[in-house]
Amino acid sequence: MDKKQKLLTQAPGRALFFFALPMILGNLFQQFYNMADSVIVGRFVGENALAAVGASYSFTNVFIMIAIGGGIGASVLTSQYLGAGKYREMKTSVYTFLITFAALSTLLAVVGFCYNPAVLLALQTPDNIYEDAILYLQIYFTGLPFMFMYNVLAANFNAMGKSGIPLGLLIFSSVLNVILDLVMVIHFRMGVAGVAIATVIAQGISAVISFTILMYQLRSYKADQAPSLFDVHMLCAGVKIAVPSIVQQSIVSIGMLLTQSSVNQFGSSALAGYSAGMRLESIGIVPMIATGNAVSTFTAQNLGAGKKDRVKHGYHVAYQIIIGFGVVLFLICQAFYRPILSLFMDTAVSSVAFDTGAAYLRFIGTFLCIIGFKAITDGVLRGAGDVNVYMIANLVNLSIRVVIARLCSPIFGIQVIWYAVPLGWLANYLISFGWYRTGHWERKQLVEDTGR
Repeated sequence: MDKKQKLLTQAPGRALFFFALPMILGNLFQQFYNMADSVIVGRFVGENALAAVGASYSFTNVFIMIAIGGGIGASVLTSQYLGAGKYREMKTSVYTFLITFAALSTLLAVVGFCYNPAVLLALQTPDNIYEDAILYLQIYFTGLPFMFMYNVLAANFNAMGKSGIPLGLLIFSSVLNVILDLVMVIHFRMGVAGVAIATVIAQGISAVISFTILMYQLRSYKADQAPSLFDVHMLCAGVKIAVPSIVQQSIVSIGMLLTQSSVNQFGSSALAGYSAGMRLESIGIVPMIATGNAVSTFTAQNLGAGKKDRVKHGYHVAYQIIIGFGVVLFLICQAFYRPILSLFMDTAVSSVAFDTGAAYLRFIGTFLCIIGFKAITDGVLRGAGDVNVYMIANLVNLSIRVVIARLCSPIFGIQVIWYAVPLGWLANYLISFGWYRTGHWERKQLVEDTGR
């Protein structure tokens, strides 16, 4: 069997699971990569350093999700051209969006570097961690183009059905990041600045290696004519998918950012616990989001090949995969929350932080299936290029989370902030599922709309 055609020919359940598995492992390493900063400063520097990195994380994660969402959205074209066997157009699509995101990431890096102090002030960041949070962000934003390009490159590998390549690269970069974190913090005693520098170095090396491998992989797709380096028609078609995909991928992190001021009012100890719980939530949703992204690529390739019934079969099987992951994650959150949280803090000393993190983690762990159902439904719509309604659904999700956190947490306490999360997920899923049931996505002809 041609390895390039597995998403088109294997049994949908097998194809989806084994395509999603490297993405899940890769995204887990991405989260460990990001989480290493918090674990190391929390254990070797202190609670305030953990809170400073946590306050920064809500802001930086927005940019990470923009990169992931933009890459996934733009790579839908790559998947559909691959499914249709149009290799010249597929290569042109890859080149067009690499150039586009290189320029966009540079612009966002400048904006983030210049305005992060104002954002931290607007979020009412506690005074005792404000300077460290600024320092972390300023170093982080110098390396933003590397992080952006790595995620866009990874999305292209996944669109080509090669999800194992990003996994290998993430394992390498994660291990490198942890080693550099430990050296910077323990040996050089650089604290928050040290973990930020380590992250930038690891991301830069990963981006360069990823680009080299992608250029080599593209040579195996033979085309009758040389591809173009940039195509405005493809850019316009891709942007229509990428913008809603960015919104969908960013909803969690934007919600975290916009509710940050609601958390900050409870003090740095509560913020430290919330930050730990938030990082662990990010790990918990990895298999859900990765399965949704796998469904997106599966949908795009099979629609490109004209196999609509196969898309429906894959979508139904994806529910079984999500439920399986949800049961396992629920049991882990309920049984092992204490040793997991102890990675971030001394539970005997940081009692407020621990209680906050434990309450967050145990509650969210109960509802992770809902975000999985949302992710796979959004994945079908995104893979088909039918993105307008699902973008609205994600905005409703965000609005519910922010409004409830802002209005209710001062009255009922910090726990209201995470009570709103599954309500937003559920509303998002119901809207997207209702639109899926209309069958409108089946009538999309995205590849022809590019004008190629």
